[in-house]
Amino acid sequence: MQYLIRFTQLHETFRLAEIKALAVLANVELKIIDYSDESPYCLVEFPSDDAARAVVKRSILVHNVYEHWGTAETLDELHATIKRDTAHLWPLYKTPSFKISLDCFRGSRSQKQKVALINSFAYLAFEGPIDLSTPDHEFTLFEEWVFDPIPERRPSAPIKVHFGRLIGGSARDLINTFNLKKRDYISTTSMDSELALVTANIALAGPGKLFLDPFVGTGSFPVACAQFGALVWGSDIDGRSMRGEGGKKSLLGNFQQYGLEKALGGVFVSDLTNTPIRRARILDGILCDPPYGVREGLKVLGCKDPEKDVRSIERGKLMYREPGFIPPKKPYSFVAMLDDILNFATDMLVDNGRLSFWMPTANDEDKEIPVPTHPCLEIVVVCTQVFNKWSRRLITYRRLPDSDVDMAALALRKKQESQANGRSADDLNPFRRHYFRGFKSEQELLSSATPGTP
Repeated sequence: MQYLIRFTQLHETFRLAEIKALAVLANVELKIIDYSDESPYCLVEFPSDDAARAVVKRSILVHNVYEHWGTAETLDELHATIKRDTAHLWPLYKTPSFKISLDCFRGSRSQKQKVALINSFAYLAFEGPIDLSTPDHEFTLFEEWVFDPIPERRPSAPIKVHFGRLIGGSARDLINTFNLKKRDYISTTSMDSELALVTANIALAGPGKLFLDPFVGTGSFPVACAQFGALVWGSDIDGRSMRGEGGKKSLLGNFQQYGLEKALGGVFVSDLTNTPIRRARILDGILCDPPYGVREGLKVLGCKDPEKDVRSIERGKLMYREPGFIPPKKPYSFVAMLDDILNFATDMLVDNGRLSFWMPTANDEDKEIPVPTHPCLEIVVVCTQVFNKWSRRLITYRRLPDSDVDMAALALRKKQESQANGRSADDLNPFRRHYFRGFKSEQELLSSATPGTP
């Protein structure tokens, strides 16, 4: 059966990724018939109404899903299509209460025009009462318009029209529930609620699953996964971000604020390369927003100069066991961090478990950081959020079963792996270097540094 999905016209590159992930989560076959990033309307096939509801009910980027009754370029053609293809359905809705509404994208109608358009469907011959608040069935006429900022050039009619019966709604109300403005404890790097929830959906968070965020911070991703039923853990190299001020102003306080504390397995201080987690394939998902190294260079536990290593024993006591001990840190390669994330996911994810992480990149192709790969991981989807001179990608991988892994490629990767040779934060992080250069090319930097001739 064909259905019409009404997306929100935001985060366009994330929309299909989310809806396909939710279809996998609900074990529902989904076929995309017609889709464009330029339109919020997507025509799909689901096995049944229940299947459509099961997929959409958790979506963040969908408004509603409708039983598709027709699509055409003009209203007259739409009426002809409805009369030809759906007449056998009309008796089902003859006596229940109903409502017909209008949804205009990039256009608008006067109240008089709205009434006229709704009355044009009188041939459906519905005899039930009209109920504008809680109808038994709601039908919607959708109009797609071409936008033009100059009023005189705006078209007089839409370029495409759709008609459908409402089947089910989504979970977009969760965006407001988890709004950062209402959260007791956040930081400058807390992921906004909408993208955190979308990331959790794409990573297939759900009941009975174990999820980890190795760069947990204030817990935006674990909170989103917990909302969908997953049992979550988190770690961070800086314990202060998790502890906060204590009470409500802490990561645990965020879980308590939403009544999700039972879904928090625990958090601990560690970095990705020195994690205390036993390497075993037990996690269903890993999702994170690793540091980009812009505010400060990336760090990892260890000494930059082994000859100047801090004393591990003082007065016969192991220093790391002392309450005031601060472990030393050294610069960390951004590219090495990405490789470490992939290696960690390879060691920890179950078959078909997902890794979803955010990665920054310059918009200029010459400065673009390539998407990292691993023989044990298959790229599922890459979604992009564009800013001014840079973007960030949400990259999602699937852990391949060992039987599907290219063992020759895996052996070659292990042979080639080596630590970066850089010493400074800029040496080790190409994105940081481009960021503070204003994403200028080497030639532009040389030109600006050379004094002009009179």
